[in-house]
Amino acid sequence: MDTEGTHGARDGQRAAPVPRPATPTAPAAPPMPRQPPGAEGPASVADWLATPRPEAAPGIWRYGYRPPEPEAETEGAGRRLVVGMVISAVLGLLFWSLWRQGNIPYQWALLKLFTPGDWWWAGSTQPKGLEGIDARIVYDGVVFGALVYTVGRLGAWPDAIRHFVVRRPQPARAVLASVAAVGALIFVWPSALGLDTRPLPVADPVFSLVALVTGDPDVFASPAVIDTLYVLITLAVLWPFARIGGWWQAVREARGATVRRPATPPRPADAPPRAHWPELRAAGQDKAADLLSAELLSGRMTDVDCARVAHAWRTAAPDPAAPHPTALATFVDTVARHGAAAWTHPSGQRDLPTRTAVHDPLVGQVRIGRFARDDRNPYAVRGAGAALDPAVLGTSLLAVGPSGAGKTGRLMRPVAESLALGALAGQCAVVVVCAAGTALGADDTYDVVVRPGDPASVHDIDLYADCADADEAAAFLAEGLVGDLEAVDTRRAATTLAQLLGPYHALHGRFPSVPVLRELLEGDPAGLTALQSGLAAGEHTAMRRELDARMRQSGSPNDPGPALADRLALLDRPAFADFFDPGGDGHPFSMRAVVHHPLRVRVDLPEHGHEEASRLLARLLLAQFTYVVRNRARRPHFACLILDDASRTLTAESVRAIQRLRSLNAGVVLGLRTIGEVPESLQGPLYAAVGCRMAFSGVTTWDGRRFTEAWGTEWIETKEVAQHTVFADQPVTRALHSLRKLVTGKAVTTDAVTVRKVERERWSASDLAHSLPPGHAVLSLATVAGGHAPPLLVDLRG
Repeated sequence: MDTEGTHGARDGQRAAPVPRPATPTAPAAPPMPRQPPGAEGPASVADWLATPRPEAAPGIWRYGYRPPEPEAETEGAGRRLVVGMVISAVLGLLFWSLWRQGNIPYQWALLKLFTPGDWWWAGSTQPKGLEGIDARIVYDGVVFGALVYTVGRLGAWPDAIRHFVVRRPQPARAVLASVAAVGALIFVWPSALGLDTRPLPVADPVFSLVALVTGDPDVFASPAVIDTLYVLITLAVLWPFARIGGWWQAVREARGATVRRPATPPRPADAPPRAHWPELRAAGQDKAADLLSAELLSGRMTDVDCARVAHAWRTAAPDPAAPHPTALATFVDTVARHGAAAWTHPSGQRDLPTRTAVHDPLVGQVRIGRFARDDRNPYAVRGAGAALDPAVLGTSLLAVGPSGAGKTGRLMRPVAESLALGALAGQCAVVVVCAAGTALGADDTYDVVVRPGDPASVHDIDLYADCADADEAAAFLAEGLVGDLEAVDTRRAATTLAQLLGPYHALHGRFPSVPVLRELLEGDPAGLTALQSGLAAGEHTAMRRELDARMRQSGSPNDPGPALADRLALLDRPAFADFFDPGGDGHPFSMRAVVHHPLRVRVDLPEHGHEEASRLLARLLLAQFTYVVRNRARRPHFACLILDDASRTLTAESVRAIQRLRSLNAGVVLGLRTIGEVPESLQGPLYAAVGCRMAFSGVTTWDGRRFTEAWGTEWIETKEVAQHTVFADQPVTRALHSLRKLVTGKAVTTDAVTVRKVERERWSASDLAHSLPPGHAVLSLATVAGGHAPPLLVDLRG
């Protein structure tokens, strides 16, 4: 019987089967996204699709990402910039004072060189008429402009403006620029405020230049000309301050129309918009591209649709230069028949009912926060969005933090949502294991919801993961039952189970239920005798030999059967009477289904009154997952298991299996309140097995020590300042030193600075325990391809 992870129905009600790959029927009215493709994204899906997503370091939110400008500041830069500004300004004022007094040698040589000689009295620079007067005024203005430019360059004024003004957030940036603009206007138009001071040579040179160019002294008789010049001069003075203060941006933000994200880098002028599907057109499929463009621009296509179609295209044409003809024809035909609804998920959903995080389905990222603007973070990532995707989840992630730190709401749920969106796009399969009532998404977000112990649960758990091999089923069943017991050898336990499961399956064509298996493990004579009698036929000789070996071992001091039976007793309770029976009328979910389908599964474990049973089921699901994903050839999509609470679920074998997942296109996300919930012998191997580690605020120093060891050290440059007392030899100097000590209360000293490189911990256990603000976490990432990001401080509220 082809079950694909489902069997029959319970209570006469037929449940929805595990989704099967099938060609869906296009809905009459496809749903629009429940929110824009990103909370900070554009209004239309076409704009969202066209937004650049440049390559970035692991963990960087790529949507609209713009690499920062190179860091220009160093320690003490502010002081040096101020000193440079002051010195250059003083030199400029001194030069201008000498210029106004006529004390600069050859001051008027250039003026007389470029002007007619009849404008001046012979042997002097005294003007004869209005032309000479206007020429001197224009000359003063040109020199003043050159002086301002020179002072700015010598004093590094542009760097200082960027350091003190441009770096500030709005509206502080605009306010500072506005204050400076008002000051400049006062010096340009002092008469407007009734001030009896000499204006800067800005307006007068413009008026004189106009008079010289026109050659008409009466040009200023027209009020329109004067008013126009006033406006132009004022705008010219204000323009640099508007650029510095970002006034246009401030106005848009004040009106609520600004896009509150880093400015997106402009696309090259010759790059076609993504809304026209250039990759399809490059392959000669203009008709399919036109159809998809029409669907997108008309609003009938969601962001998930775009991601799903793009994934289908990559699958059909891995090499766009030489696509496979059959796959290409199938792609074009499916697009022609279904349009935006092509390759819809077998559930028929094209989007999640609700989203609580910001997602980018096109690259599979979910934004979990923002890298803090902290000195401990590299300059290049400060303020950038922090994101997770299958490329980093494929190395598995370990999150440690106390209850209330935000593991579930700020990490587990966004990741579960992102993988669920990936499943709708045909790229992911996700299994979420959590306590009943945990807010990890509504039921209609998932294809299968399993509630062991709840009579209303439609689905069940297949303890044997739809296995036909007794040895394989026994291996992960033993891992789930006694993998955490140091006194029981898991391999011997697996052999014991195989000696019972194999004969039972050979006789009945299925594996036993929990009560039957428990009786066999306890050595029930009636059950073993009945099984032995059923295997009397010649074709069951090997299985009878297995059973005989088990019967001889039963009751021996090293027999793992009683321990296995004791653990099975946790599942052989009245609350689970209708569960875990392969031959019953239930509707079991098989973990093996995630290999074949992009499934979305949530398992709600009963916590109250069945804590041990819940831990056992979590261990079993983890063991099943690591076994079924080994066959990567049959699974083109990424598979992920999320354990919201992984306490007491990890074993030596499961830790080794987690390390192998990164080469199997699969990963796990583990949440722990404290690393003490993992046996001490496994703590080091666990940190080594996962590629991504996340420490939430509130961790203890004991937990922080493990993170510190995993993250290692780095070389940093330190400065040591030693103060040495100055001993004067001269009486006057000694008297001055005594007076200074009397005034300041400190002896006169000199500083000896020693700069050296030392090896320091990236994050100390004390920093992790006491320096993390609420709502923050330290996150380190690694990718399946070998990329990595050092531990960085993330603001999960950003």
